[in-house]
This record gives sequence, C-alpha cells and structure tokens, in this order.
Amino acid sequence: MAARLDYVRLAPRHILDAGCGRMPAEDVLGTRFPAARLTGVDVSLEMLKASRRSATLLARAGHILGFGPVRSVVCSRMESMPVADSSIDMVWSNLALAWVRDAGPAFREFHRVLNEGGLLMFSTYGPDTLRELRSAFAAVENRPHVHEFTDMHDLGDMLLANGFAEPVMDMERLVYTYADVAPMLRELQHSGQTNAALDRRRGLTGRAAWNAMLAAHSRRESDGRIEATFEIVYGHAWKIGQRSRQSDKPGGTTAIQWSPERKFISKR
Repeated sequence: MAARLDYVRLAPRHILDAGCGRMPAEDVLGTRFPAARLTGVDVSLEMLKASRRSATLLARAGHILGFGPVRSVVCSRMESMPVADSSIDMVWSNLALAWVRDAGPAFREFHRVLNEGGLLMFSTYGPDTLRELRSAFAAVENRPHVHEFTDMHDLGDMLLANGFAEPVMDMERLVYTYADVAPMLRELQHSGQTNAALDRRRGLTGRAAWNAMLAAHSRRESDGRIEATFEIVYGHAWKIGQRSRQSDKPGGTTAIQWSPERKFISKR
C-alpha cells in the first residue's frame, strides 16, 4: 500500500486509519506526510490502548510539547464513525475490511467523512485466501472455519455504488509453505487470524474431525510441504464533486490489474 502512494499526488492535512489496530501504519504515513494529522479508528479498545503504549518516547514528547504530527485514536466501528462530514483528506485501511460483514456500509462511511478530492486507499483479503485450509475443513464438516472474502470485482462495484470515482483494483497471491499444518495454524493464531464467523462451531473440534482435516490437508501437499495462499486485494478511489460526476460516463469504470503469484518458504 505504501508503494502505491508513489502513483498519487496528494498532500493530506488529515488522515484517517480505519481499522488501525496497534497503528503499524503510523511510521509509514508519518514519514511520508509529516505535517498531517493522523486519527486511528478501531473497534477494539484493547488494540488502541496497546497502540498508545507502543508509541515511541519521541512521539509522546512531541504530542505533549506540540511538535510533530498530531495523533489521536477513536474506538468505533468503521461503518459508523464519530467523525465529521467532509473532514478527512485520505482514508487508509490496511487488511481491516475483511472483519466487517459487508464492505458497502464501510465504503459509504468513508465517502461521507472524505473531503471533495479525498482519496481512499485500502487492502483486504480476496476469496482465494486460505483456500487450502478451507477445502480441508470442508471435507470434514459444513461449519465454516475460514471466512468468506469478497471478490475484488465486487469491491470495485461497491465503490461505485457508494459514490466513489475512478476506482482502481489489483491483487496478488502470496503462497507460504510449511513443513506441517501445526506451525501454519500457530502462525495464523499468533497473528490474530481467528475464526469470527457467526455460524462457526462454538465447541472444540473433536480429535477424529481434526485428524480427518489433517489427512485432507496432507493430500494437497506441494513437494512434501503444506501451502497457505493469501490473496491480497488492493484498491483506491476518489471522492469527487457533483459537478465533476455529471460529466462522467454512466457507471464509471474500474481498472483491473493482475500481479504474479509469489511463493515464500517458512523455516517452520
């Protein structure tokens, strides 16, 4: 996402990081836009508390003494943020939209808070994410163990439907390989990628079902290693004024670009 900023001309005064978590984007955005005010929004209060604790001593001193970028956090859902209309120059959302049930209301809210000429930049997971694990669990039971992720073409249509102009979508597939299923699952758990589907199994998975999933997964091995695919979807779009919109072609256009698949070998 940071590399994609090289292709846009923007000097935002106020940036909103939607679904900011512990605000890992602060360094990237603060370095590129040192004069911009940064507001982080996340539904998890604990994550926001962690972001404040992890701030550097220099950043804390700057906030107290009034130099350096202004930084604030708000505990809120992305679909209904306590942010004024047309008060944000850029909305940044990195891998957070996968945690909302429907991206449409979030896009509508992003459009509301953006100034005219403002930019939305986001990334999220595509439907091929963890396809190997989804297939292995599907061979055991019908309950979901991996979330359903939205196709990038549908995301582009949602952007247009919620008032955005000139949406550009692209994607890449990252394939990680592991020596076994166990280290892959530990890595997912430690990175916070847990199953939050409403119709998920509420109890523990039985030993027989678990072993059946492992057996189904092992049949998909590549060169004796377990694969885990992540489809990363990137998008950006602009909020334009009504006058500019009237001169556009009906429905607008979405440019689609495809990136090659890359493979990474885990040491585990």
